[in-house]
Amino acid sequence: MTQLALVIDLNVCVGCHACVTNCKQWNTSGAAGALTDCNPYENDPNGTFFNRVQTFEVGEFPATETVHFPKSCLHCEDPACVPVCPTGASYKRKEDGIVLVDYDKCIGCKYCSWACPYGVREFDEERKVMTKCTLCVDRIYDMSLPEERRKPSCVLACPPGARLFGDVHDPDSAVSVAIRERGGYTLMPEANTKPANHYLPRRKTTVSVREEELYRSDNPHKIDGAPFDKNLPPTTEELN
Repeated sequence: MTQLALVIDLNVCVGCHACVTNCKQWNTSGAAGALTDCNPYENDPNGTFFNRVQTFEVGEFPATETVHFPKSCLHCEDPACVPVCPTGASYKRKEDGIVLVDYDKCIGCKYCSWACPYGVREFDEERKVMTKCTLCVDRIYDMSLPEERRKPSCVLACPPGARLFGDVHDPDSAVSVAIRERGGYTLMPEANTKPANHYLPRRKTTVSVREEELYRSDNPHKIDGAPFDKNLPPTTEELN
């Protein structure tokens, strides 16, 4: 059985949010939209997004790293969101494995959101329905588009090419080869939902930082002629 999915290379993602904005634009103007934006220019903006990028800083100074982690619906092979839906609005397609929501059946009870262990369901405040990533199902089957353009909008928008799309059940597909050769993994396997989306791990690199590199060459203490104690930790101004 075909199982379409995304494979995201965490070693390449730069956290530019191009995938987020292009996803928002395509789905707002497509079959899934319009996606709600509430108070977009006020102090507490919020809205409906099918794709989000979470950014973390890991490690301890000076050996810190910034990790950008894109996350959307994982189109699980055994999705927890489907059996809890009282109206059958959430369903998984047999022909390609994509998990979708029938807005005409959805009553906005949020059961699917509570069941999803990954927190990727989105409640549309205006339409009062649950929404989620569709893998741009209205785009990938649009025969009016050139074949190379029949991909999810997030994949097409990614500048460094951190996102791959294809059939993870096809051993010869680009996504399957990437998973197999580069140690691709799924999120929270203990949840037993068998996510179709995979991640390619970050490749660790070692960077040697010399002591003198921890301080700015134009340190204001040095410029002003004030005594400088290298045993003191750098100040915020020195780090910036």
